[in-house]
Amino acid sequence: MTRKKIEQLISKNGWDNIKAREELGITSGIVGIICNMILCIFKFFVGSVTNSVSITADAVNNLSDAGSNIVTIAGAKLSAKPVDKEHPFGHGRIEYISALIVSFFIFLMGFELGKSSVEKIIHPEAVEFGIWNLIILIAAIGVKLWMAYFNNNLYKATGNINMKAVKQDSLNDCLATGATIVALVISSFTKFNRADGIIGLVVAILILLAGINIIKDIIGPLLGQAPSEELVNNIESIMLSDEHIVGVHDLIVHDYGPGRIIASAHAEVPADSDIVIIHDIIDNIEKEISERLKIVICIHMDPVEINNEKVNNYKELTNKIITEYNPDYKFHDFRLVDGQTHTNLIFDLVVPFSKTVTNDKILNDIRDKFKEEDSSINIVVTVEHSYV
Repeated sequence: MTRKKIEQLISKNGWDNIKAREELGITSGIVGIICNMILCIFKFFVGSVTNSVSITADAVNNLSDAGSNIVTIAGAKLSAKPVDKEHPFGHGRIEYISALIVSFFIFLMGFELGKSSVEKIIHPEAVEFGIWNLIILIAAIGVKLWMAYFNNNLYKATGNINMKAVKQDSLNDCLATGATIVALVISSFTKFNRADGIIGLVVAILILLAGINIIKDIIGPLLGQAPSEELVNNIESIMLSDEHIVGVHDLIVHDYGPGRIIASAHAEVPADSDIVIIHDIIDNIEKEISERLKIVICIHMDPVEINNEKVNNYKELTNKIITEYNPDYKFHDFRLVDGQTHTNLIFDLVVPFSKTVTNDKILNDIRDKFKEEDSSINIVVTVEHSYV
């Protein structure tokens, strides 16, 4: 059902289409509401009959899950709203905010289950065992496993973080219900009534840890995390596919929500090229990236000398020194200013965030290495970090 629905929407709207994401998000929410309401009714009945706090808590949790499914639907609808005067980059990040709300429900479940479990440990009560109760709980696990599978397929197809949160919530329910069954069996056959509370507390802790992981996944895009290596490679390969582009640097990617990515980059081109021809080439590259990757990109042209033997020799020397100093360091925007008494080598040095020394230390070390090669060389370096 999941794959068929996805294929239908993609065929109708096109891959990476915002409308398809909206409809899949709504589908996930509606399916979740129906399944969770059915489970809530059955679990509440079983919890009342068996006097199990874990089962009753599960029933309340399913009710809150239905609420989180409503949030998923609202997030899908609102994030698909078109751009407007107040939001020129669209409303795509609402998808992340709605996922944050869903994660709140996960934390709420963990907290409430933990609270009830502690009370159950302090004041244990007898738990009644019944074969039909067991069957209903096992069936509930089956339903939640299917919901996890359903939303996992949606997440793989769309990358919608809401689906990942709902999937994790469904797996949490499976864990909680499975633990409840274990507690039910132990309490009934050993008369150790605190087992219900102890196992419930362990499950509550696991659910809270899972909620923390979901929060990390959501906070990243909201704060502006680095783009994936695959996306960076795709952008650079398209830019470098034209022979007139001899280098790419200062690539910056801004994520305003799925399907709303804006980027900028510097393209190095031969300094002796016809500026009109280069402008046309860059225009075509921007259009190709927009069509293939669904990214709005602005490319800045950086003229570099590639036919000057003296510049190339100094550039090779610079590459040798920097590579020997640290192979993870890169440089760009290389320029040569030749004088009567000294030669200025001007370039930007890109260092990783994991560096363990100060910028002054790096510059002094590299400057000394250049002096060892040629005392007339003076380097003018700007140290920076990569945005990707």
